[in-house]
Amino acid sequence: MTTSQRLKELGIELPAPPKPVGSYVAGLRTGNLVFVSGQIPIENGVIKLAGKVGKDVTLEDAQAAARRCALAGLSIAADVAGGVDKIKRVVRLAVFVNSAPGFTDQPKVANGASDAMVEIFGEAGRHVRAAVGANELPLNAAVEVEMIVEV
Repeated sequence: MTTSQRLKELGIELPAPPKPVGSYVAGLRTGNLVFVSGQIPIENGVIKLAGKVGKDVTLEDAQAAARRCALAGLSIAADVAGGVDKIKRVVRLAVFVNSAPGFTDQPKVANGASDAMVEIFGEAGRHVRAAVGANELPLNAAVEVEMIVEV
């Protein structure tokens, strides 16, 4: 089964690849790797989940936002690669969590992104990962996810 068939089977529609909001590119291919810049939960220029996780934002909402960010990143990776079916595996995710003081469940937030990649790619979706608490994120986003995929 191709990745596009798997997405259809799961009822997942990738968003349009988000455009950068600064002086950088959204995705870049070098050799057989595609690097995707950090994605925040934004839609039509509006942040969909802002605030500190553990204070303003629940763990469950942050997990959903991490999933949204990962799907946006996958959309960019697919655009750079020439289609989602060109992606062989997910190599790495970095998940940054706008954390309230004392919040230490960044790995649980990151699971929202990681679980989506395994759901879509199976074993090829298993990846190395960093889950990092951040004092602030761009536009007060609750979560940011960057990724590296192999094509």
